[in-house]
Amino acid sequence: MTNNKQRHERLFGTDGIRGVANVEPMTSETALRLGRALAYIFRDRPGPHKILIGKDTRLSGYMLETALASGICSMGVNVLLVGPMPTPGIAFLTRSLRADAGVVISASHNPFQDNGVKIFARDGFKLPDEVEDEIESLVVDRRIDHLRPTAAAIGKAFRVDDALGRYNVFVKGAFPRHLTLDGVKIVVDCAHGAAYKVAPEVLEELGARVTAIGVAPDGENINRDCGALYPHHVQRLVRESGAHVGVALDGDADRAILIDETGEIVDGDAIMAIAAEDMLQSNTLHRETLVGTVMSNLGLEVALKKMGGRLVRTAVGDRYVVEEMLRGGYNLGGEQSGHVVFLDVNTTGDGLVTFLILLGIMLRRQRPLSELKKIVQLYPQILINVKVRERRDLATIEPVAAVMRYVTQALGETGRLLVRYSGTEPVVRIMVEGEDEKTICGYGETVAEVIRRHLGAEDA
Repeated sequence: MTNNKQRHERLFGTDGIRGVANVEPMTSETALRLGRALAYIFRDRPGPHKILIGKDTRLSGYMLETALASGICSMGVNVLLVGPMPTPGIAFLTRSLRADAGVVISASHNPFQDNGVKIFARDGFKLPDEVEDEIESLVVDRRIDHLRPTAAAIGKAFRVDDALGRYNVFVKGAFPRHLTLDGVKIVVDCAHGAAYKVAPEVLEELGARVTAIGVAPDGENINRDCGALYPHHVQRLVRESGAHVGVALDGDADRAILIDETGEIVDGDAIMAIAAEDMLQSNTLHRETLVGTVMSNLGLEVALKKMGGRLVRTAVGDRYVVEEMLRGGYNLGGEQSGHVVFLDVNTTGDGLVTFLILLGIMLRRQRPLSELKKIVQLYPQILINVKVRERRDLATIEPVAAVMRYVTQALGETGRLLVRYSGTEPVVRIMVEGEDEKTICGYGETVAEVIRRHLGAEDA
């Protein structure tokens, strides 16, 4: 009974499939079935079919890449292999090479023992829930197991040798053609991940003097004390070298955390504020609207109002940001974590594109990043995680609902309380922001204590 229940748990999370490599669902057996399901779903138009596969630098990428390719070929669909490539590069190449779909084997910012699979449709956008559900049903019930093309109908696998070069040219298109990075000193941390070659290459070709770290992947060191989650190395090097700016990418390079010339962090909210102001001034921000998530800082919302724009919030997850952008006709959105989507350039978050656009703004306006970021005053924000024994509707637990009402009323219009369950762990996440850090810390602990009392796990 337990095995059957586990088998039918949802395969796809908020951003594809993810787990420990060589443990279900990230096994070669499931990857092979996934490849067959993808090939079946996406061969719905006449003519030859092809699915693109890229990966980051994890050791397990070889195993999963081979299994996925085998499954796809076994359904009579060809495979295009591009090797290590940033996630946004796969989105671009899927469109550019007219592939039926693009697959990224990556667990993004997770440690090397994890891996995952993200899928892009032929238009370069991530799959909607209903398509993921259809793929998942094919993986689970195996109703296509009998479909076995033979002889010349079996698919082939081809390696795209110039994939990185194609992406290099595409990314440089985000930087103003009339400008150059000549004389600009940049520190870049590639997290020993997918951008370890292309990021320094792009910046150097545009004229920058580049100090690159995190560019020696060995299959196990991806994201290890480096990259977007650990930007302190870039901060130190920027200060020591007198660099003009730094950037820390994550393992699949779809997010970027920037470092100004003083060594201070510029996160996704500040990046979006700078970009939104520039686009408002040039009348290129569609509907004067920026799309963020419920985690975006209240200071961003306040700054946008002062600029004459507005913030629309979505659930946490870049896919929800992009869905809202498409639904509302918006062209700028992102997350505090550094996923920023410039929809006029690419269909998903692209750390290199984000960095190049911000560099262009700095150069055009002849202002350092430390001055540009003053457009937004971010409010103090705290995050508290409470491990719980079960998931219950918090609104139905009166003491919890009461303390949430009290804190929300106390904060008024100068703060926010957000309490939500994690999408992947038995955890309640509490976010409080406001004008005074000491005050919000007190409010956060008050809410956390009530939740612990009524839902807390025994081993917490």
